[in-house]
Amino acid sequence: MRNPNEVVHSGFQEGNMDASIKLSNLTQEWFDSLHGWRLQFFFIPATLVTLITFATNPVLLTCIFLSRALRQETRYLLVANTLAADLLFLTLNLATVFCNALGVRIPPTLCQLDMVFTVTAYCCAILTVTVMVADTYAAVRWPLHYRELLPPARTVRILVGLWVVAALCPLSMWIMMEMTEGGAGAVDTPICLVLISLGFIQATNMVGVHIYFCAAALVCTLLIVYCYVRLYMITKTQGIWQSRYSRARVTLLAHGVLLLLYFVPGLVFTVELFLFQQNDVSQDARVWINTINMCILMLLPRAFAPCLYGLRYREISDTLVQLLHRRRRLCKVTGA
Repeated sequence: MRNPNEVVHSGFQEGNMDASIKLSNLTQEWFDSLHGWRLQFFFIPATLVTLITFATNPVLLTCIFLSRALRQETRYLLVANTLAADLLFLTLNLATVFCNALGVRIPPTLCQLDMVFTVTAYCCAILTVTVMVADTYAAVRWPLHYRELLPPARTVRILVGLWVVAALCPLSMWIMMEMTEGGAGAVDTPICLVLISLGFIQATNMVGVHIYFCAAALVCTLLIVYCYVRLYMITKTQGIWQSRYSRARVTLLAHGVLLLLYFVPGLVFTVELFLFQQNDVSQDARVWINTINMCILMLLPRAFAPCLYGLRYREISDTLVQLLHRRRRLCKVTGA
């Protein structure tokens, strides 16, 4: 007669083996569908957008960190954090797209870490742009006490807190996968996707995954709506909204579009997680939605953000011009 503990352990191993086989088959079908539709060529626009952002984000970050005045401003520290999170996300996203397109197998542990850092970077960018709206509201609502409320040291602590909050859920998911002995997460698969990693976690902890993403999106949306409504109520008597092309209207429109571009891919990804569990949805539809979201939708806000921050924030553009003039003078001196 077998020991009950042996029976349980055997059943656990058989369950993990079934999950591993299912994961291996799913990723192979995904890979075949990706190349069958020639969707690997989506890495071309993804590469172009990423390279453009790589060329602009470091320049803006350099302007912020080389200027003592900008480093002391809360809004510019928030901008710098958003740009840094975007750079991390774009690096991981491009590496994943390239490996999946070329059929390069990523080791299971690296694939899981890619999921952790990708989700963390994306969520941190979302949280930071939300805090930027709250920062604008605080500056308008309490102009005399604004610097006391948000000095640079406190802003840095807030940014560290944002990274910790953004990393909590994906890090806990990774720990759950690592604690599953011989689990599906340890299978060597043809492709590495955050959707598939989270999808298999969702199968065992659906409530936790949905609560994290839905609660975070709801809190951020409510905070943004509240701050913008209050800003309008506070400033409507000052006449800044009367002109159709006033700076306030243009700034609000630009930030509204940017916020929409940041949030829409997250909502699409939530829909992808839901469709991942639906057996009546074709595999081709899932592959198409995920590829367009990864290679286009998620990159659009990262492409427009440097333009918005560089053009709308006059201090950054002025600092950039000063740095270029200084470099030009140095080149003339060394050339002479």
